[in-house]
Amino acid sequence: MSLFCGTAFRRKSFWCSRLLSTYVTKTRYLFELKEDDDACKKAQQTGAFYLFHSLAPLLRKSEHQYLAPQHSLLDLKRLLGKLGQDMQRIEDSVLIGCSEQQEAWFALDLGLNSSSSINASLQKSEMEKELKGSFIELRKALFQLNAKDASLLSTAQALLHWHAAHQFCSRSGQPTEKNMAGSKRVCPSNKIIYYPQMAPVVITLVSDGTRCLLARQSSFPKGMYSALAGFCDIGESVEEAVRREVAEEVGLEVERLQYTASQHWPFPNSSLMIACHATVKPGQTEIQVNLRELEAAAWFSHDDVATALRRNNPYTQQQSGAFPFWLPPKLAIANQLIKEWVEKPTCSTLPA
Repeated sequence: MSLFCGTAFRRKSFWCSRLLSTYVTKTRYLFELKEDDDACKKAQQTGAFYLFHSLAPLLRKSEHQYLAPQHSLLDLKRLLGKLGQDMQRIEDSVLIGCSEQQEAWFALDLGLNSSSSINASLQKSEMEKELKGSFIELRKALFQLNAKDASLLSTAQALLHWHAAHQFCSRSGQPTEKNMAGSKRVCPSNKIIYYPQMAPVVITLVSDGTRCLLARQSSFPKGMYSALAGFCDIGESVEEAVRREVAEEVGLEVERLQYTASQHWPFPNSSLMIACHATVKPGQTEIQVNLRELEAAAWFSHDDVATALRRNNPYTQQQSGAFPFWLPPKLAIANQLIKEWVEKPTCSTLPA
């Protein structure tokens, strides 16, 4: 008996003393902040805040890119006091991540709850002057953000937008309440819990082996072409959604397809982009554009696409008509799909 107890004790000590990986430690810390309001409020004392105004992040220009400045809780209180804002606004912030040293990161939008557009405009310019930065639309800023800031600001914008759009219970009609971290909203009258959601979207680069198909919607910036994309319908698998979208939008039948990666995308209302490569039969490549879905679509050669990938800051240059077409920013998964195809254009490994 004593031998068994000794063995059990040593085994327990081993697992208790085992060091968790940095990833596991950070993940568990974030989970604690999401579930414990007091812990989250305590984390705000030493945390950092990213500021938004009407879903546009505060950015500062640094050479050829934008940087997202961080602000301490003390900085934020000083700003709110100077602008005559209620300190209660800080509780509207949402948790968006943390560093490996467990410094919690939050996002706060100071423009969404403004009483009128006139006041919002005045407040925005006043804050920009005070903070020595500009509130810039995230779609435009993505072209000049580093990967870390782009990911954090995309998460922040999606979460802030969800809270702004889900302030009432769909069953009772009563206002819902955000927890401290912003990881959920609860209806006080019936205790229904609402969690932020993402809509699944398939994004597909179609190829015939030597060319790839790119398309544009009328809402795209001038000259930009991308891969085909569309929301998954209820009851569809990813494979079914890919085949349907390609058939609907360009009138082609997919022969083979392969999943490659996924990405959160905050536009228009937080989507999970599921990226795939697809091929069509070489003899069946005549495009029939669905003008209800697309403005244009065309086949592009390997050389044309490779040249477009090498262009720097195409958004700015395209305004002068410097080149015929350009591609989504490097941080977008559409760019990754296109780059993969350029590096291996034949797609010979795609399963049937």
